[in-house]
Amino acid sequence: MAWIYLIAAGLLEVVWSVALKQSQGFTRLLPSIVSLVGMVASVALLSISMRTLPLGTAYVAWTGIGGVGAFLAES
Repeated sequence: MAWIYLIAAGLLEVVWSVALKQSQGFTRLLPSIVSLVGMVASVALLSISMRTLPLGTAYVAWTGIGGVGAFLAES
């Protein structure tokens, strides 16, 4: 179950990064809200997954999913 939370956290990294770009410097309300909620939810799911997974493993997977996903979403 921890891996499912971790994958969801990584996907939320992609969501908030795309929404952050669309918020145009937090000047647009809906993308700004999506970005902030995505950030909080991503970190919350990461912390839940780290109850079982080691810190290093969870962090590398989380940033990897988020980084690659954001790259693919923006290209």
